Amino acid sequence: MLSSRRAALLSALLLGLPLTAGAQPRPPPAATPAATTQERTIRVEGRGEAKAAPDEAFIDLAVETQAPTAQAASDANAKKMEKVLAALVQAGLVRKDIETNNYAVYPDYAPNPRGDAAPKQVGYRVSNNVHVHVRDLNRVGPFLDVALKAGANRVDSVSFGLSKPEVVRDAALRDAVERARQSGQVLAAALGVKLGAVLDASTISEPVRVFPLMRSAMPQSAEDSAASTPIQPKEQTVEATVTVIFAIDAGK
Repeated sequence: MLSSRRAALLSALLLGLPLTAGAQPRPPPAATPAATTQERTIRVEGRGEAKAAPDEAFIDLAVETQAPTAQAASDANAKKMEKVLAALVQAGLVRKDIETNNYAVYPDYAPNPRGDAAPKQVGYRVSNNVHVHVRDLNRVGPFLDVALKAGANRVDSVSFGLSKPEVVRDAALRDAVERARQSGQVLAAALGVKLGAVLDASTISEPVRVFPLMRSAMPQSAEDSAASTPIQPKEQTVEATVTVIFAIDAGK
């Protein structure tokens, strides 16, 4: 009896079996499907876009003044800018749609034809820039004319936008998804497989493209003050990119 137990222990040690009294050796666990199979996928990218006519505009204009002293230039600028703002409000622009964009005071130097001499300061310049939000595109030109006539002597840019860009972004996103699905179907057909369910998707929405109309302007003369400045807004484009991962349909 003792010799048979020793023989069993020796056999277990040689075979590397667990030494559990009274227990039979356990069979190795069966491989799970996740460990033996890997899901095959198709990864595609789609780019879509949507266009829309703008329904709002933004004007960047300024009043610049020059005087021998900074205080004199600042006082003159304040009077002119207040006149410009009052004229815009009287023309129908809401005061809350006008905000100061930049205000600067800096020395003014006379041009020096000789490069070896130091520039001569002749006074100071003050620049007051305002950002104007126009919600009626038909009034962009008239507002420009009113501002220039009231004393604005610089128009830096006129740009257009969309008051509800999310609507156009949604359309661009749907277009991008449809293009991605088409690409996936083409790839699947070329590979001789069937396109399965969507496993993952991600997107990048591009910002609305803004096309500014650059314009440096001076006050109008009396003979051309009756003509209104023509402004033609440019169509806005929104782009979106999606990355979609499809499963390859394994069939039955």
